[in-house]
This record gives sequence, C-alpha cells and structure tokens, in this order.
Amino acid sequence: MGILFGVIFHFIGGFASGSFYMPFKKVKGWSWESFWIVGGVFSWLIVPPVAAWLTIPGFAEIIRNSSSQILGTTFLMGLLWGIGGLLYGLGVRYLGMSLGNSVILGFCSAFGSLIPALYYNYVPTPGKEKQTLDFMLHNTGGQWVLVGVLVCILGIAVCGRAGMLKEKEISDEHKKESVAEFSLVKGLIIATISGILSAFFNFGIEAGKPMADMANANWQLAHPGEGNFLFQNNVIFVVILWGGLTTNFIWCMILNARNKTFGDYTNRKTPLTGNYFFSALAGTTWFLQFFFYGMGESKLGNGASSWILHMSFIILVANMWGILLKEWKGVSAKTRTTIIIGILTIMASVMIVGYGNSLPK
Repeated sequence: MGILFGVIFHFIGGFASGSFYMPFKKVKGWSWESFWIVGGVFSWLIVPPVAAWLTIPGFAEIIRNSSSQILGTTFLMGLLWGIGGLLYGLGVRYLGMSLGNSVILGFCSAFGSLIPALYYNYVPTPGKEKQTLDFMLHNTGGQWVLVGVLVCILGIAVCGRAGMLKEKEISDEHKKESVAEFSLVKGLIIATISGILSAFFNFGIEAGKPMADMANANWQLAHPGEGNFLFQNNVIFVVILWGGLTTNFIWCMILNARNKTFGDYTNRKTPLTGNYFFSALAGTTWFLQFFFYGMGESKLGNGASSWILHMSFIILVANMWGILLKEWKGVSAKTRTTIIIGILTIMASVMIVGYGNSLPK
C-alpha cells in the first residue's frame, strides 16, 4: 500500500509541475523576467518555509542544528540546479521545444537517478549502503530500477522524435518562429549541461537527508510504530530552494536592468492585481510538485525510483496538456502514433521502476 501511495503522490507532483506554467499565460503586459521572479519568490522563498512550518514542528531549529557542510552542500546543489533551469530556456531556443525538452529531460532523468547512487558508491555513507550503484547492479530490485531508467530515456527519445515530425509538418511561418535560431551543436551542448545541472536537485535532496532524518526521528518519537514521517523532506526543500532563488534572482535582475523592465512591478497600465495573483499561483503550483515529491519519496525510499517517477509523470502531464490544447491537431497519423508510443513507453518505465522498488532489498 505504501508503494501505491508513493506512486500516487508522485503523480500529483508531476501534475503540478506539468501544469504550473498555465497561470503565467494569464499575466498581461509583463516581461518574462518580471513574472518569472515574482512566481519564483513564492516558489523558492515564501511557500517552502510555510509548508515546512505547517508540517514539521521546529523545522528552523533542525536547520540551525545542521552542520555547515550539510547546509553548504545542499545549497550548492540548489545553486547548480538553478543554473540548469536557466539554461533550459536557452537549450529550447536553439533546438526547438521537442528536441530541446527531450535532450534536457533525458539527461535530467538519467543523471538525477544515478548521481546519488554514484556518489554513495565512492563516498560510503552510513544508512545508504543499499542506495549505491554497486548494490543496485547486484540486486534484482535495483536492476529493475536501472532498466526502468533506460526505458524512460527511450520513451523520452520517442516523444522527441514525434516532436521533430510535428515540427516538419507545421507551417513554415510557425516553424521559423519556433526554431529561428536552430543550432544543433550549440543546442546539444547547452541542453546537455542544462540536463546534468537540473538533475542536481535530486542530489541536493540526498545531501540534505540528515535534516529529513532528524525530522523523521523527532516525529517517530512522538508517533511510535507509525512508520516514516510523510513530510520529512520539506525541511530540505527550504535550503535547496535558497540556492535556486539566488541564481534566478541574480539573472532576472540583470534582465530587468538590461531590458529596462523594472517598471513592470508598478505599471498601472497592466492588471497588477491579476498579474501578481497569477504569478503567485504559478509559483505556488510549481512548489507543490516537490511537496508531493517529498511525500512520494518518503513512501518509496529510493532516490532513483522517486526521481524517475517524478520526471515521467511530468512528461505525461505535459503531453496531456498538449493534447487538450490541440497542439497535435493537424499532424499526420504517423506522428500521432509516435507520440502515443512514446507516452506508453514512459508509462511502462513507471511500472518497471515501481516493480523494482517493491522487490525486497
């Protein structure tokens, strides 16, 4: 039952991530950097500590009592993840939506699943003996998880192929708008770096695990025999997202200065109330992906399983929105079949990972 709830929580988190950008479409008259950082303040600064305060008694004390090494490493991982997020937009700019997303999410899925296992392989950590790559390679459940990672990447590649077919079939005018600066070599380099750095969010969760363990221990003392604390990871997100806020805030301020858009925040010619509301809604929705990710991870207890499930559900939900918004309207039967195969492949990877995680370790 715990495995089932873990998968359900990851689906809710994936739905939030795949849907968070929709409120931004309601923002009128603001530049990208303005609504992005307003949403980001809610995503990375306001909502995480509120969520931790509501779910973890004494979360601030846990952070204060954590070593500088734990806090510094967790913050650094968030900083690197933030850079990856910024490079995401540049990768899509040079490769187009389909190929750019496929490469970035592919690398993010693979590296996010495997970096913690590689780290624990070379840096032995008490309590993490069953999360090393060596253990996964020699354990049936771990082997199934790794197979699931490979199947997910295959599914992402198939979805990317469908996107490339779609780009060939859309109008020349739309094609020029979507890939006007197409550069395969430059785009692949940037997308690769983005995917690798974006995966460091999962590494940050692993680096901050001692804080979650402390929250879990405190909760178990007060609730003996009730299993793991569902919200233990919320304290980690507070520190990781400080790093993400730092990166994004600096860059958005640079863009505000360069584009002379600081006036957006007080421009009464725009619907200020609505813009702040929808930006805040988008930012809050974005954070909910990791709120539920943390709940799912506490049930599954496997970094590789949780990360791959999270990424898979994001892709599935994003494709669902694409279908509802008729983004695939007018394409050939071959293209529609390709995207369906890609989605089904990703769904298969979810089941494989779930099966692997359910086996005894």
